[in-house]
Amino acid sequence: MASQNKKKILNDPVYGFITIPNELTFDLVEHPYFQRLRRIKQLGLSELVYPGALHTRFHHALGAMHLMGQAIQTLRGKGHRISEPECDAAQIAILLHDIGHGPFSHVLEYTILQGIPHERLSLLLMEELNRQFNGGLSIAIQMFEGTYSRPFFHQLISSQLDMDRMDYLNRDCFYTGVAEGTIGADRIIKMLDLVDDHLVVEAKGILSIENFLSSRRLMYWQVYLHKTSLCAESMLVQIIRRARFLLTQTGSGRDGETAVFTTPALHTFLSKPITMEDFQDNPDYLNAFTQLDDYDIWTSVKFWSRHPDRVLSTLCRMLLDRRLFKIILSDQPFAGDLVREIEQQLLEAGIQQDELSYFLVEGVATNSAYLPSIDNINIKLKDDRIIDIADASDLPGIKALTNMVRRYYLCWAKNLTRQPVRLV
Repeated sequence: MASQNKKKILNDPVYGFITIPNELTFDLVEHPYFQRLRRIKQLGLSELVYPGALHTRFHHALGAMHLMGQAIQTLRGKGHRISEPECDAAQIAILLHDIGHGPFSHVLEYTILQGIPHERLSLLLMEELNRQFNGGLSIAIQMFEGTYSRPFFHQLISSQLDMDRMDYLNRDCFYTGVAEGTIGADRIIKMLDLVDDHLVVEAKGILSIENFLSSRRLMYWQVYLHKTSLCAESMLVQIIRRARFLLTQTGSGRDGETAVFTTPALHTFLSKPITMEDFQDNPDYLNAFTQLDDYDIWTSVKFWSRHPDRVLSTLCRMLLDRRLFKIILSDQPFAGDLVREIEQQLLEAGIQQDELSYFLVEGVATNSAYLPSIDNINIKLKDDRIIDIADASDLPGIKALTNMVRRYYLCWAKNLTRQPVRLV
């Protein structure tokens, strides 16, 4: 029987042809854990603003792996020794860096699972894959965790100038059509170098880094934190919150007219709080998580749109029909008088006092394009001095990008209308 051909070339709309570098990587791409990422959109509900934003975490992970390969070839070309096992491990680590994302990526990260960031679940899944592949991911896990002896690998995977950001900015610009956010990823990668096994950028790449940071800031306000996306995301969070409330009510059960339909995987995480210790102690929880994707949420939302609970059904119908909340933004917290005025409008529309928090949401969106306090983007000058990009740039705006910008938002169900619930 002929063996399977695992030397595959994929046609990516952003980069052209992407090569699967080896058999282990091919097997990881084929694994159900990774295939699940086909069913998780990269940008959550941004498609309600940008209709083309339908790409997935699967696309993004493959693109980041491709860029990792390019970065390693650049560093090798500058005389740095990188072995084949290290190259393979770095590409595997970036390929799997988002494997722990749940439905709608960041939108529901702390709603379905409370207090568990996706990076910790990615590590758990990588450790499980390492067991399944007889230790083949050990070096990749060290690079992902930042414990490998050569720090630049972790910097390429997770830093302020990593292959993750390179790809998602490139890819998100492409699919949203926001051309202003385009970055020169190819040139930045060509400018990468190492000093004492730490990542630096050659001085002639300063302009590209300036553009990269400015583009990242623009993409956050124009795409990731777009006001309409904030509305839709707030509605989805309140839908999940209401469904969890109904599920956990004494006597609500899973039968009868008041039952709250969920897929089995979603029910696992809505029926009770699951901690990181639960994941570590009981493999059933990790298995349930790997069955969870965007389709569980949308299927449930469609069912809930006909649920007799008026809060749940109203919110679901509004989201399905794109009748989104009204939103206002401010650079200061909102005055209490304004909030009370909106609360009164909702009460007059028939919302009960104990239901107000589902239809009136306050929040704050934060954005800082560059945080040198976390890690630096270091520039290697022609005299071999190493300085931070904020000091190397002659643009005053780069220093300004280190400031945390906050935008407070208030969104609510304006012009709320109730339609009769039709049970089927």
